[in-house]
Amino acid sequence: MAETIDSGKIGGMFRALRSRNYRVFFMGQGISLIGTWMQQIAISWLVYRLTDSVFLLGAVTFANQIPSFLLGPFAGVLADKFNRHHVLLVTQFLSMLQAGTLAALVLTGTVQVWHVMTLMVVLGTINAFDVATRQAFVVQLVDKREDISNAIALNSSMFNMARLVGPSIAGVLIAWVGEGVCILINAVSYIAVLASLLTLRLNPFVREIRQENVWASLKQGFSYAFGFPPIRTLILIVGLISMFGMPFSVMLPVFARDILHGGANTLGYLMGASGLGALSGALFLAQRKSVIGLGKVIIFTMTLFGTALMAFSFSTVLWLSLVLMLFTGFGMIVTMASCNTLLQTLVDEDKRGRVMSLYATAFMGMAPLGSMLASSIAEQIGVAYTLLGCGFLCAVSVIPFALRLKRLRVMVQPIYERLGIIPEIASGLRTATKLTAPPGKR
Repeated sequence: MAETIDSGKIGGMFRALRSRNYRVFFMGQGISLIGTWMQQIAISWLVYRLTDSVFLLGAVTFANQIPSFLLGPFAGVLADKFNRHHVLLVTQFLSMLQAGTLAALVLTGTVQVWHVMTLMVVLGTINAFDVATRQAFVVQLVDKREDISNAIALNSSMFNMARLVGPSIAGVLIAWVGEGVCILINAVSYIAVLASLLTLRLNPFVREIRQENVWASLKQGFSYAFGFPPIRTLILIVGLISMFGMPFSVMLPVFARDILHGGANTLGYLMGASGLGALSGALFLAQRKSVIGLGKVIIFTMTLFGTALMAFSFSTVLWLSLVLMLFTGFGMIVTMASCNTLLQTLVDEDKRGRVMSLYATAFMGMAPLGSMLASSIAEQIGVAYTLLGCGFLCAVSVIPFALRLKRLRVMVQPIYERLGIIPEIASGLRTATKLTAPPGKR
């Protein structure tokens, strides 16, 4: 493949793929993520089949994601101190071993719930370091700074294309040959991402000499992120939607089997519909030329996400549930990806790993707390009323952000001017300064 691709052929929506490294990484990750989603569906169905317990569904999710909450900030320090490329090679290889072990247990018929829980903790620990590093690493793969927001949107597109394809395949395979084959396919799929990482052409890594220790570096990252209201607000939005909104995916096996009276294929359809909506949202973001206006987009899509969840909680008809899953997926991914894009735009390069680890902690670390809480409540009042409450909380959580949006815009305007995002003001400043820290952080 040529080093560059003609921009007329690729189109503005896919402009980040002109960067050779990003293109290679994109393809490898895309294949691997299909396996990841297949494994996720397989594990959810396996646990519910073995236990018939909504609480244990939440407990498995908790086991998988709580390490991100506990270790995420430390992972950010690692991403800023060490070679991100090497860290990703290690995390992806360990993830392949984890999936292979779980597949062997399921295929031999010896798997028990405690096996699943233990291996989910292992995977969660690996992911705590992988996600924060990967979020910071993607920026290194894009040749032009103006393509960063497009790369983030394409990453979301890739993630949700896999979410559309993976569950659909998994639903068929689970009904045909069982959950173990889906997990085995995931283990094999890691070969693609490892191959892509090994073929990247990167500049030699130069370790920065830092005087501060891990705790001092961690404290500096917290101070930087939470001392600037726009960054703090974006991380809080991600945490809220993860806490109140993400539990819907934990309860989907219950909706598929007990409310819609289907099987594993029905679960695959629901996840696929959510993935299709999310893919549409990611492509919507990919065609945007600027981050200007994303604040209003977040307000709309977070409200849409909460409203769609509330409506889904009442549905007992498959076609209506699928339509509502489309809106749910669209609202969720546009909100999350918009927050990610804004953070990547605002953050200082030497603190990118730490800030993105806080994003990952909010995204993946709050979800297990929400899942455990929601699954416990669902055992008492049912999944429908629980999801109704989750949707309502998502919808109202955006109100404080909406009320503060004008003040936050004023705070980020100096950064946008220096970056050239507001071109009529920035033309004279662009040559004098690069990416700047939030006011007072230079």
